[in-house]
Amino acid sequence: MTFSHRPVEMNDIHAICSFPASVQELFFFFPKARWPLSPEQLMVAINERVDNTVVVDDGQVVGFANFYRWGAEACAIGNVIVSPHARGKGVGRYLIQTMVEKASAQHLTAKVTLSCFNENVAGLLLYSQIGFEPYAIEARSDHDGAPVALIHLKRECRGD
Repeated sequence: MTFSHRPVEMNDIHAICSFPASVQELFFFFPKARWPLSPEQLMVAINERVDNTVVVDDGQVVGFANFYRWGAEACAIGNVIVSPHARGKGVGRYLIQTMVEKASAQHLTAKVTLSCFNENVAGLLLYSQIGFEPYAIEARSDHDGAPVALIHLKRECRGD
């Protein structure tokens, strides 16, 4: 598969809103949002963040991410999600590597961080495969008040 990426556009919003296939996936993607994800909720995040990026495959938007913190010390990747139809095909890897490259090239950052809930096994495995290492665990609660662990991961930028 040959992927490309570009800044998010208004006509991508409805597609991105369709990516979370469950309440749990929405929580992993955007913990502050409520099910179902609406364009209005997504636009709040987009307007508060930078480098809102989509991955495109054969003309279809198949992935999305952005930075919720950015600067020379660190860039923090957030709102990471891949279309259910494109999972397991390398989109997530391409998306995260693209965001790491943007952090290094555009923000001249020393490291990239991201956070992943303990129940998101696919995300944790992907992030560790591409060089992210855990450095902290934060106690959180899901929307039902159940305890969850938010695992913070980092990767040094080495000019990649």
